[in-house]
Amino acid sequence: MASLGNLAPDLPELPRPPAQVIDILTGASAVGPTVVSPSPIVEFEQAAWRVIRHSQDFRERAYEWSKRTIDALGAAMLLLVFSPLILAVAVVIKITSPGPVFFEQVRLGRGGRPFRCLKFRTMVPDAEKRLQNDPVLRAVFESNYKIKNDPRVSRVGALLRRTSFDELPQLWNVLRGDMGLIGPRPIVPPELSKYGMHAKKLLTVTPGLSGLWQTCGRSETTYAQRVAFDMMYIDHRSLWLDLKLMVLTVVAVCRKVGAC
Repeated sequence: MASLGNLAPDLPELPRPPAQVIDILTGASAVGPTVVSPSPIVEFEQAAWRVIRHSQDFRERAYEWSKRTIDALGAAMLLLVFSPLILAVAVVIKITSPGPVFFEQVRLGRGGRPFRCLKFRTMVPDAEKRLQNDPVLRAVFESNYKIKNDPRVSRVGALLRRTSFDELPQLWNVLRGDMGLIGPRPIVPPELSKYGMHAKKLLTVTPGLSGLWQTCGRSETTYAQRVAFDMMYIDHRSLWLDLKLMVLTVVAVCRKVGAC
């Protein structure tokens, strides 16, 4: 480390503490250092915490492995089952609207790793340009990152959103490991600031195709509620909760709850 040289102020020399005080502070004595054996109670507590910590680590690893297995197998099966529908939707989009079939957007995955999230394109080709040129529309979007009754959505896109078919391509993201079937919603990088003190916690898990907020109101919820739902899921996630949310997702899609 570089010396401060003459920048250090001249301080008066302080008197040395008495030898007895130094012995107390350092644990030394006149006959030499004293070796203090740890209390048996402390040793038992430390051993107990090690057992609990190892048990928690094993449970977390088992959950992550089981969840990834279910995600991969489930996504592969759903892609196979819905492949005729995916092909039909792609053809309809291509016929009815100029532009690409898929919409790609950079989202944040586990550990903050960016990935390209896939969806069927539901908006007009110049949707982004319209958003930038309309201050009112942009303000609504930036406040909630959702626009109810978005005027940029095409007629076919509105149908896809109501049925949630626009999110079927995300099964490919699940198969790749970018997402899971259940988890916090994947967000775009600018959204991270809206999570405040919860931002770091959000990035500790893999985002999901569906989750608590999708089954509890979706676009009808406020942004603060969506953040709360994501934190609740992270704190209580389990295989049983994931399976329950999968069933509730099907119910929400069939009832078109909060779809926009």
